[in-house]
Amino acid sequence: MEVSESTLQDLLNKLSSLKTEIQKVIVGQDVILDEIIVALLAGGHCLLEGVPGLAKTLMVRTLSQALHLSFRRIQFTPDLMPTDIVGTEILEEDHATGKRFFKFNEGPLFANIVLADEINRTPPKTQAALLEAMQEFEVTYGGKTYPLDRPFFILATQNPIEQAGTYPLPEAQLDRFLLYIKIGYPTAEEEINILSSTTGNKKAAINPILGGEDIRQLQGFVRDVSINDELVQFVSSLIRATRPDTSPVAYVKEWVRWGSGPRAGQALILTAKARALLKGRYAVIMEDLQAMAYPVLRHRVLMNFKAEAENITSDEVTATLLKTIERPKGRLQ
Repeated sequence: MEVSESTLQDLLNKLSSLKTEIQKVIVGQDVILDEIIVALLAGGHCLLEGVPGLAKTLMVRTLSQALHLSFRRIQFTPDLMPTDIVGTEILEEDHATGKRFFKFNEGPLFANIVLADEINRTPPKTQAALLEAMQEFEVTYGGKTYPLDRPFFILATQNPIEQAGTYPLPEAQLDRFLLYIKIGYPTAEEEINILSSTTGNKKAAINPILGGEDIRQLQGFVRDVSINDELVQFVSSLIRATRPDTSPVAYVKEWVRWGSGPRAGQALILTAKARALLKGRYAVIMEDLQAMAYPVLRHRVLMNFKAEAENITSDEVTATLLKTIERPKGRLQ
């Protein structure tokens, strides 16, 4: 992508300011914010999981306020229908001719940033309505295809502790999310800051930092970030090692039911490029791949029944593989 050095530096400065602006409201969560911004730069979608009260919704809303982009929030409930999010046709009448016609009325999916709040509370039929939008950036209704405005970014949240009245996302839809981000509890110091800053009258004003054209330029430049052939080979070896049928790692054969497909490798390289750019680098290093391996593989490595019984997670498999797979030597570290 042809971008002048001054334009690129201006965009990177704005990118740095974006995180600072969000942190006016969100205390801590540095890694989580980095991962969300990485997904935005890479042109993918995020699934955020955390117990209630960890500011998942607030984080997404604050991000939308810091961007010159349209934002819609969809509260997913058991009675939500596909047409409630995609849109529907309504019958209208031309007052000049008296003729009636159907007009497509766009649903809340037609926005740049869409918050799918508590996505696992709606039935699979409605969950599936997101698939085409997430993958193809368009929706089809009544035989007609309607393109979505770019950038298009879905941030979905789910609560891991309540199972009653929920519908777990199928693997096919989980794979559409570029990153699966788990949000943990804050540190003691962060929690004190949260309690102090959120129980008074003072509210932080969020200034818009980046616009749609800025993000499109950054997304284009992400793909121009370089990655060494040896690191690409490492990614291939890592992804192939997650598959129990062909993995050279006994740990995988014991605990994994299904490994990752090629899409995981694409996601890992693309997000590593985005992370490198976010850190002000124009080339991927091993640190980028190691950092992004967890949210990329978390939902793409499926554990077997034995692993679930022993509380062995996909993150533990990823950690084992990162220690086991041979790394490139020298400056790529």
